[in-house]
Amino acid sequence: MMLIPAHHFRDIERKPEYLQPEKCVPPPHPSPVGTMWFIRDGCGIACAVVTWFLVLYAEFVVLFVMLIPSRDYVYSIINGIMFNLLAFLALASHCRAMLTDPGAVPKGNATKEFIESLQLKPGQVVYKCPKCCSIKPDRAHHCSVCKRCIRKMDHHCPWVNNCVGENNQKYFVLFTMYIALISLHALIMVGFHFLHCFEEDWTKCSSFSPPTTVILLILLCFEGLLFLIFTSVMFGTQVHSICTDETLYSNSDYLEECEEVFPVQNALYNQRKKKMTQLQASYISLINGCFFSDLPTSLPLLARCRLSSATAK
Repeated sequence: MMLIPAHHFRDIERKPEYLQPEKCVPPPHPSPVGTMWFIRDGCGIACAVVTWFLVLYAEFVVLFVMLIPSRDYVYSIINGIMFNLLAFLALASHCRAMLTDPGAVPKGNATKEFIESLQLKPGQVVYKCPKCCSIKPDRAHHCSVCKRCIRKMDHHCPWVNNCVGENNQKYFVLFTMYIALISLHALIMVGFHFLHCFEEDWTKCSSFSPPTTVILLILLCFEGLLFLIFTSVMFGTQVHSICTDETLYSNSDYLEECEEVFPVQNALYNQRKKKMTQLQASYISLINGCFFSDLPTSLPLLARCRLSSATAK
């Protein structure tokens, strides 16, 4: 196969014909301002409903099993206000994360007129998404569930039935933080309630029967522990990605996807590719240094031992 010089590719990709704009239909009319963003995905809708159900279940157990039957009114009022406030903020953040446009790129804008209006300079590279037929901004990724390219897409979260992107990441971070806080708060209250019920009669510490009370508290404890771990990890990774200005698709996988659309390696691609290669090499050298530090010196010694044994025979 004949190799074509890289500069030839750069000359071709500046031409609108290379992007095949004739296969792209004109973009639809922009939606009216204030139109609600909602993804019609069955799995995402089910996960969002389950999220609300679990929060409301925690509300029910905290209020009607632990706080209302308690004789300490100050304890019940303070913890009731704190828990309900955190639960309200969590559900409000969930709604904003679910119903906010995460940063969708206009669909079908890879037309000949739009590409010519960009006035690309010599050597400048643009990326086209072959799935939604749009010009891909830097660090954008196509979501197969939303069926759109999302700017600074981190991941698609089924629990909020939406992508986590440029416009709604702050709501997703707040949602994970509030869920972690109410999970921790619920676990602490369950622990105090168990101690209180062990010291007194079980029939006096809840309006439900003792077996029902134990089952409800155990389920709440399991739910709180599970979501405390999950949301704490998600909150930590989101804060880390914000501090480092990186997303899940800002790695070599995204670059390889762009490379499939345009085989040309521009300066930005080379820079990121080199960074990822150096990072992988540092990890490999660290692993070799920790676990196989004696391997390079032991191999020649082993070869000399085998050679001497063969000579002796």
